Amino acid sequence: MKPSDRNALLAIPTAIVAALLVAWAGSQGGTTWMGVPVFVLLVAIAFLLQWLAFIPAYIWQTEKFFDITGSASYIIVAGLALALGPTHDARSVLLFALVVIWATRLGLFLLRRVHRSGKDARFDDIKPSMLRFLMTWTLQGLWISLTLAAALAAMTASVQSPLGTVSYIGLSLWILGISIEALADMQKSKFRSDSANKGTFIRTGLWSWSRHPNYFGEIVLWIGVAFIASPVLQGWQWITLISPIFVVLLLTRVSGIPMLERRSDEKWGGQDSYEAYKRRTSVLVPWPPKKLRD
Repeated sequence: MKPSDRNALLAIPTAIVAALLVAWAGSQGGTTWMGVPVFVLLVAIAFLLQWLAFIPAYIWQTEKFFDITGSASYIIVAGLALALGPTHDARSVLLFALVVIWATRLGLFLLRRVHRSGKDARFDDIKPSMLRFLMTWTLQGLWISLTLAAALAAMTASVQSPLGTVSYIGLSLWILGISIEALADMQKSKFRSDSANKGTFIRTGLWSWSRHPNYFGEIVLWIGVAFIASPVLQGWQWITLISPIFVVLLLTRVSGIPMLERRSDEKWGGQDSYEAYKRRTSVLVPWPPKKLRD
């Protein structure tokens, strides 16, 4: 067995255990359905949806519906949380609406992108290996479970509370975050659609202030969700505030920025314009280029 397959074999159960531990913590003080904690049930469904989608994906050796499956899973899981939760209070409805808006926008954007390009290069070396490809779908289940954790805990919590200042601060952060993310994605799509820009990198608009403004927006909006959820969390449920922390670690240390920075360095490393762009532009947080501060 190849080392990469052994790593995948270890990563799959690790991801499941991690998700179940957070689900157990988030379900303390939460509602149950037929004796089963709703939070735990929702996490199980999140993984099951990924594994069911993996089967045709592996048979056909395609990643074209990977992202849309993830987005649809967010909506399904959040919808079930709302349906099975103790009440349809304003907080639960708001959290559900925010998840649906975010997941629909991002899912459609990623679906159009992969169909326009014909493939997602990240999967080229992964698809032929059943274990590595299954690991990828399993990690998406973990991604869904952990990023939704705070929202799911709040939506299934037995304690309810009217929306207040903290929640409105969270909503403001969510609006700011999704606005930045959507604008950054739109600017990059427009840049790539211009044939004159083929083979070059974007450094205009928000991308002149940050090398990854879309990721910054993603982080901010999930912090906003955590703010909205936090007033009704209690006891072990506070562990679900790992949600925004997980997003930060994932995007800045694992599959987000590090992967894209390596790919960019491979394409344009050594070019004066690219090296100058890297020196003067913030990696994540939008900030005026250094030349404007010097």
